Amino acid sequence: MPEPRAARPLMPSGYGVPVDTSGAEQLPWSWAAERLAEARSYWLCTTRADARPHVMPVWAVWLDDALWFSSGRESQKSKNLVRDPRCVIHLESGDNVVILEGEAVEDRDSARFERFADAYEAKYAYRVTPELGAVYAFRPRSAYTWRESDFPKSAARWLFER
Repeated sequence: MPEPRAARPLMPSGYGVPVDTSGAEQLPWSWAAERLAEARSYWLCTTRADARPHVMPVWAVWLDDALWFSSGRESQKSKNLVRDPRCVIHLESGDNVVILEGEAVEDRDSARFERFADAYEAKYAYRVTPELGAVYAFRPRSAYTWRESDFPKSAARWLFER
């Protein structure tokens, strides 16, 4: 997949975000991809049928430009994703920010599952098995990134081509 396109973040002008995308030049997408690969926990935000938000941490791996995670089929997050795959995922840090918006869709391909399980085991020293539940591939449509230390100069919005 091609690298996402940088754009000005959708923030009110009072935040002081530059009008051009120079911040994206200072904070390249590779900065975000590195944090996505190295993070231990990710916050997954889904929506319940009655429109109430639901947020839970998940373990995941950044693989092939997607964030892969598993969840029990009876969990609230799985029920939410089956009904509406749109969700938001962000890292734990409020200082080195990566926020992804997109869709998490169950992936049942056995070859991709093995790659996910291998990467997951290497990262967490725990092997995921198909019996544990569904495996989701979250593919971002857009992202926000910035460093608190030089916000708003480093703020960028990223748009993914699909």
